[in-house]
Amino acid sequence: MVSPAANPERPRLFDTARIEAAVLEILAAIGEDPSRSGLATTPQRIAHSYEEFFVGLTEDPLDYLADSAEFTAGSGELSELVLLRDIEFRSMCEHHLLPFTGVAHLAYVPRSRIVGLGKLPRVVETLAARPQMQERLTEEIADALQTGLNPLGVLVVLDATHTCVTTRGVRQSRSSTVTMASRGTLSEPVPRAEIMALIGHSA
Repeated sequence: MVSPAANPERPRLFDTARIEAAVLEILAAIGEDPSRSGLATTPQRIAHSYEEFFVGLTEDPLDYLADSAEFTAGSGELSELVLLRDIEFRSMCEHHLLPFTGVAHLAYVPRSRIVGLGKLPRVVETLAARPQMQERLTEEIADALQTGLNPLGVLVVLDATHTCVTTRGVRQSRSSTVTMASRGTLSEPVPRAEIMALIGHSA
């Protein structure tokens, strides 16, 4: 993941003092002593971790899909399909502020542009590093690829485990959630099924 310190020019969004104060209130509200040794630095640690968890609020995923002469392909250099499987990601459920983790599979059919393969995980990381719902995250990744690359088709599949499901409430420790978003030619049943078979072959 991109560290908040990696780009010193990025605008500051996070009010760490407010986060620390809020954590102190939470600890007191559950009956803990925020001053005891084990908790003395917890507010600072949480504030720093939130800067990392939510750094995507200060970044634009389209920056990673910008035009580059290095990746301007000739008419005979475009493949029928680009599929990047098993991109690991983590995000924070906006309903409970608990993490969910999983893998993303991204596919697109180039029209006239391709992008460095390392840029695709950056798009996922940026959009995942915000308070999220998996359903919306899937759609946002698909929209970013469609806007940034103008491909003929896009398919995004996320498979994730949510700690708000595995550790609380129904406590379904073995369950995972799969979401999918498609655009253009990859919204059609036959090509979509073919790519889903390729994704399944990675297991």
